Amino acid sequence: MKVVAFNGSPHAEGNTYQSLRLVGEELEKENIEFEIYHVGNKAVRACLACNGCVKNKDERCVIATDEVNEWIQNMKDADGILIGSPVHFSGIAGAMKSFLDRAFYVASVNNSMLRHKVGAAVVAVRRSGGVVTFDALNHYINYSEMILSGSNYWNVAHGTIPGDVQQDGEGVQVLRILGKNMAWLLKVMAAGKPLVAPLPGEKKTLTNFIR
Repeated sequence: MKVVAFNGSPHAEGNTYQSLRLVGEELEKENIEFEIYHVGNKAVRACLACNGCVKNKDERCVIATDEVNEWIQNMKDADGILIGSPVHFSGIAGAMKSFLDRAFYVASVNNSMLRHKVGAAVVAVRRSGGVVTFDALNHYINYSEMILSGSNYWNVAHGTIPGDVQQDGEGVQVLRILGKNMAWLLKVMAAGKPLVAPLPGEKKTLTNFIR
């Protein structure tokens, strides 16, 4: 089994990265492969709302100037997905938001590619806005019919300079428990697949409230 993680921070090994690693270390202890991709330092374009991915249905975004299409395939091939962001103005960092908008939309219009994969989100914050950002990240996971893994509190760790997150005792515990729970859930689902038939998906019903 494999979990792929996406670091939405501009910093390569800042507190967002270290938060993801704390989760990944628990996964690796359970022999689950773990890999982090760095999104936050890339020039990721925002969604153009062109619906080219809906028309083409080739599991690709029509924008080909960044790594989003490669990351979409990494997500497709994984059993679990972990998304992490720092807090920018009480929200998801810009490049990460652009990546999530495009990747999760492409996945949704291509046979719901992420459906029933295990997902989780983590946030690194200096002071405020962590829970708001955590909630926003979880919208992508819930929208995609993924199975959300949780911990014993919100997955938010605090720190200012890189490494501070290691001093947040409660935050470290939250992330460790998240890793343990995610590993357990992945194993339970893998064990259950031969015993329980896959649940058929449904075509999405779209309602326009403007009459």
